[in-house]
Amino acid sequence: MNTELVSIVTPAYNAQAFISATIDSVLAQTYSNWEHLIVIDCNSKDRTEEIVQEYARKDPRVKCIKSPLAKGAAANRNTALAMAKGTFIAFVDADDLWVPQKLEKQLAFMEKNNYDFTYTAFTRISEDGSSLGMTLPAKKREL
Repeated sequence: MNTELVSIVTPAYNAQAFISATIDSVLAQTYSNWEHLIVIDCNSKDRTEEIVQEYARKDPRVKCIKSPLAKGAAANRNTALAMAKGTFIAFVDADDLWVPQKLEKQLAFMEKNNYDFTYTAFTRISEDGSSLGMTLPAKKREL
């Protein structure tokens, strides 16, 4: 089983309504060798940064990074990537949730098939976390 560090990247802007659930879903992972780099946009006006800092104080794997410039989600992902220490990179948006075995199963799949890059299917949910009955499958593609 793979034991490499996974750097999880999350850009966040005015995400206080969902960021706790997102971080909790990362904390619940059965694969535990990860760092969660959360980049807070400097224009974020809600409590997102405070919430992330609370998690960072409790678990050193959670890193709160304040972007000094308003650069947007893509550039904030790049900020996190520049700081990432992991062998693998995973992306989770500030309003997304992972099932507990997501990293474990994905890494095992990558190792078994000797893949350098994978992505997964996802299910759309409402703001209260209820399934909207729509799962978008991941289609196999060879490069």
